[in-house]
Amino acid sequence: MLNKIKISAVSYQNTIPFLYGMENSDYIDRNTCISLDIPSECARKLLDNEVDIGLVPVAVLPFLEKYEIISDYCIGSQGNVKSVLLLSDVPLTEIETIFLDYQSRTSVSLIIILAKYFWKINPFFKHAKKGYEQQIVGKNAGVVIGDRCFTLAKKFKYVYDLSGEWTKYTQLPFVFACWVANKQIDNEFINQFNLALKSGIEHIDQSIKKHSNHLLTNSDLADYLKNDIQFLLDEKKREGLKLFLEFLQKE
Repeated sequence: MLNKIKISAVSYQNTIPFLYGMENSDYIDRNTCISLDIPSECARKLLDNEVDIGLVPVAVLPFLEKYEIISDYCIGSQGNVKSVLLLSDVPLTEIETIFLDYQSRTSVSLIIILAKYFWKINPFFKHAKKGYEQQIVGKNAGVVIGDRCFTLAKKFKYVYDLSGEWTKYTQLPFVFACWVANKQIDNEFINQFNLALKSGIEHIDQSIKKHSNHLLTNSDLADYLKNDIQFLLDEKKREGLKLFLEFLQKE
């Protein structure tokens, strides 16, 4: 392979099994250039053709001119996921403003869908900037995703898990991000790529030892990766993804 495949992967702890698998595949390591980015930047890079493959927020899929989901692995969940939250000092019915995490695209779309179709509330949605977490006070709530949730969730009286809320109302799992290519990728690469991802998921404990950022203990991080995050993009998750994309078309 003459030109290395450019890959953008999510920089959160939920991605470390994938990273471990890719690092320990001679084929993938030799043939790729991998960057670690917040989810919204993964999406931007794929949209702007700066990378060939991205672990991208699924809300970006309708904006891609051409794309292919190249893997049966994803970042998904069935029920509470603990790292995609609405944080608030007041209950849903009293929230006036919701700050939307600048690191997210899928969760921003999900909160709007939950509010409109399931919670039946009509807050003002405000796109947030870095440091917005300090503004989550009183009747101002905020969507927070990723590793920050592990410390911030303890500070608020009301914590709504967006994945759990989706599953409660739809009875389906939720897919936050999947591996997407914006161009034709060689079949051999795709096969080796999926073998690497599979190997990483089979070695979660080893991936934690190498990549933990220590926001959680190793045992809590293992519990999160083995029980809260679901990596297999199975038929039920594809059904949940299809429904989510249908909701997006209505907006």
